[in-house]
Amino acid sequence: MKYDFDKETNRKDTQSTKWGVIQDPGDPSKWLATDDYFGDDRIVPMWVADMDFPSPKPVVDALVKRAQHGIYGYSLRTDSYDRAVVDWMQERHDWKIEPKWIVSTPGVVPAVNFLVRSFVKPGEKVLIQRPVYYPFFSAIENNGCEIVSSSLILKNGRYEMDYKDFEKKAADPATKLYILCSPHNPVGRVWTLEELQRIGEICLKHHVLILSDEIHADLIFSGHRFIPMATINQAVADHTIVCTAPSKTFNLAGLHTSNIIISNQKARQRFVKTLNRCNMAGWANPFGVVACETAYRKGKSWLEQVIAYIEGNLDFLADYIKRYLPEIKVIMPEGTYLVWLDCRGLGMDQWQLRDLMLNKAKVFLDDGYIFGPEGIGFERINIACPRSILADALERIKHAVDEIND
Repeated sequence: MKYDFDKETNRKDTQSTKWGVIQDPGDPSKWLATDDYFGDDRIVPMWVADMDFPSPKPVVDALVKRAQHGIYGYSLRTDSYDRAVVDWMQERHDWKIEPKWIVSTPGVVPAVNFLVRSFVKPGEKVLIQRPVYYPFFSAIENNGCEIVSSSLILKNGRYEMDYKDFEKKAADPATKLYILCSPHNPVGRVWTLEELQRIGEICLKHHVLILSDEIHADLIFSGHRFIPMATINQAVADHTIVCTAPSKTFNLAGLHTSNIIISNQKARQRFVKTLNRCNMAGWANPFGVVACETAYRKGKSWLEQVIAYIEGNLDFLADYIKRYLPEIKVIMPEGTYLVWLDCRGLGMDQWQLRDLMLNKAKVFLDDGYIFGPEGIGFERINIACPRSILADALERIKHAVDEIND
């Protein structure tokens, strides 16, 4: 089936977080309805990581069929579901897993919180690599633990790991867990085998458990290859917990279904024990179960088409910015549908940059500073949308920049 990703889908009145709300400029802990904040002008939301594309038709059809049943009681994963996850990992990533390794959770972010609680005591440290996905910060601090960052280095338009600094931080006896973002959000790196081997060796040497968030693993651009952390070697696999989900891949985030893969039996039992304490073990959303299994079994064609379309959007974005917004530099991603924009050439502080994008251009991006201090002067833009929406957003930004330059 050929999908039309150019078609805009009206998401008004669908309870869409992306299109329906915006942070209160005076109090980021509060949210405002976008219609109230922007009046009749259409906001262009390019922030939170969900797509403006309908999910694959087989998934939609399966969900409609399930909804028509009319009973939505407590649900369980099935053997068929587990086999679909196992087969997907084998076929997509050449990663052989076993059904018993799969632990269900209502999303990767909750899982990260439960994992920090399971393996890190209050006062101990968790190693991350900023700028990085900001929910990691609250997962660490809300559980009484300390954030330690071995920040990535931007070199010639591409981010790299600082191995010397990473090992120094990992060698601290108080550092118990390392959260790897792979592919990396927001900078778009797809880590190479050599990079993964190096950090795996360091973590093994210093007894630091690896939590690999691989939620964007299926969204890889041409010329790059995703490598699951747990496939590096057996020692690393035994020391790694992998977070996966169909949510980013097939635009299913609202169904709150994720699969945490833990080959180490003791670690898996420890994690399940934490879930049991919170009455979360065995959790399954009846629609999420159907959607995940169907997507993994019948969504490959849609995924290949959507990746090609997003790559076209990336080319469009890069060309537009080069032509009309030379003060902004595109950090070209190797995967995900999120693009990291270096806006430091505009000469603005973080609040002026936020005002430019949000209030003048009326484009809602994720401000770089929320990914850590290393992100000040940057913006993250979500390009998983019809090209007309992307073009509208870029034209708004150009108009706003032109006005301040006049």
